Amino acid sequence: MPKKTTEEKINLESILFKCRDILRKARNSGSFFEKRDMMLTLVFLRFIGEKFEDGTVKLRQTLIEQGLDPDDEEIFKAFFDDATFTDGTYNLPVEARWSTIINTPAPKLNVALDTALHSIAASSTQLKGCFVEGTFTTRNLAPNDIKQVVDEINKISHKAFGEEKDLIGRVYEYFLKEFAVNATKEEGEFYTPHDAVQLIATMIEPFDGTLYDPCCGSGGMFVQSTDLVREKHGDISRINVYGQEKEAATYRLAKMNLALRGISHNLGEASDSSFTHDLHKGIYFDYIMANPPFNLKGWYDDNLKNDSRWADYTTPPDSNANYAWILHMLSHLKPLKGVAGFLLANGALGDSDTLAIRQKLIENDKVEAIIILPRELFITTDISVTLWILNQNKKGSEYHGITLLNREHEILFMDLRQWTENHVSGEQKKKVRLDDTQIARAAEIYHTWQSEGTDGTNYAVPELYRSVGIAEIERNGWTLVPSKYIEFIDHDLDINFPAEMARIQGEMKEILAQEKESQKMLGNAFKGIGYGID
Repeated sequence: MPKKTTEEKINLESILFKCRDILRKARNSGSFFEKRDMMLTLVFLRFIGEKFEDGTVKLRQTLIEQGLDPDDEEIFKAFFDDATFTDGTYNLPVEARWSTIINTPAPKLNVALDTALHSIAASSTQLKGCFVEGTFTTRNLAPNDIKQVVDEINKISHKAFGEEKDLIGRVYEYFLKEFAVNATKEEGEFYTPHDAVQLIATMIEPFDGTLYDPCCGSGGMFVQSTDLVREKHGDISRINVYGQEKEAATYRLAKMNLALRGISHNLGEASDSSFTHDLHKGIYFDYIMANPPFNLKGWYDDNLKNDSRWADYTTPPDSNANYAWILHMLSHLKPLKGVAGFLLANGALGDSDTLAIRQKLIENDKVEAIIILPRELFITTDISVTLWILNQNKKGSEYHGITLLNREHEILFMDLRQWTENHVSGEQKKKVRLDDTQIARAAEIYHTWQSEGTDGTNYAVPELYRSVGIAEIERNGWTLVPSKYIEFIDHDLDINFPAEMARIQGEMKEILAQEKESQKMLGNAFKGIGYGID
């Protein structure tokens, strides 16, 4: 009988695991962050190189269709020596192309990689600042180690993994999961799952104008929301993204991610804290989407005591930045029209030390909707998460072609914690996702509630959603915990306990009788062959 062979399934996680293992064993591979930066820079070079190669193939085909010979010396010189692409593809110097890198002998790879980075930074203002020059010669990995890693990265291709996916963000997410030294349950960096981003984008519809994220991380929120714009409207040039990121390495990653996607962006001149150095101060945005670090400590500075962002409220507690994020985002929303959708830990719904701020937010009619998400939606945190929607205009108007009703002093509460039927396999911990049907259903609940003709006083489905007026919220002490307002049915009340107990007892008697009969038959069988049973 021939021996069965199994071919290892090539996927992004298995490639990154091999790279991680190589770097773990390699001499002088550096800290977690240095390993991560090397990996992300290599993925960047691979991705940008593959896009360039695809661009030249398309250019050759276009020239042939126009009756020109791309191999003609003059034609090649005119079109390929300084190629111009219209789809966001970058023209790369020869030394920066992946075909050059992958064919470089192992002993020269470290130098070749840094030469590629320097070449890119010198030839493109948009790509400058996406990486640290000298990354590879500084670490100076052994020839065999760097060659093994480069060969593994060579397997990563948008042809294999899908160009529509946030490939750079996926790599970032992997390192957050596998090397989670800076991803604690509360204060860590979190890569926002695609379905959570899709839910926010489907609700607030950031299809044109300006979009802002004050803690943009790897830029995944921008990438995934603009993917939705492409899907719905096809033209991402209608939206400009603005962001800020505190961590220098993550800031470079976001610039890398957005540049590769051809997304117009402004992330400021450098990495910095949105609280202590707001790089977009005085600018107001049409939309805000964010996933701030949950329950962040150490955010406060004495210079922030009388900051204008919370002058109309009170200074948020220095022990927790949740409400500092809320007021910061509110200060950047366009008056009378701006909409924000962001994620926070559930504790922000009823914290006692933020009661005064929460009460005023509700009285000022800034909070439009509160949606609790399934607990296992995130990989890098076990904290329960809530989607908040703030709206500067709840008085009723036209919004993306729909006439909205006056929703003053009403808040829509939604509880999606029971939407856990879509399990994600292959993860190290329990993980669920929201599918397209569920996302569309949640958005439909929200948009129907907003639309003219809906009676908010009777807009409710038990255990799912309910529109609530400010008087009831005040009676409940200004809490925004949905379970205080959404009706939950005690299903135990529907049970006929005497009948149910009689049914269970009957089933138990039947099972015991069957076991007794089985033992009797077994005993007779043993006696028949000369054995006895005590």
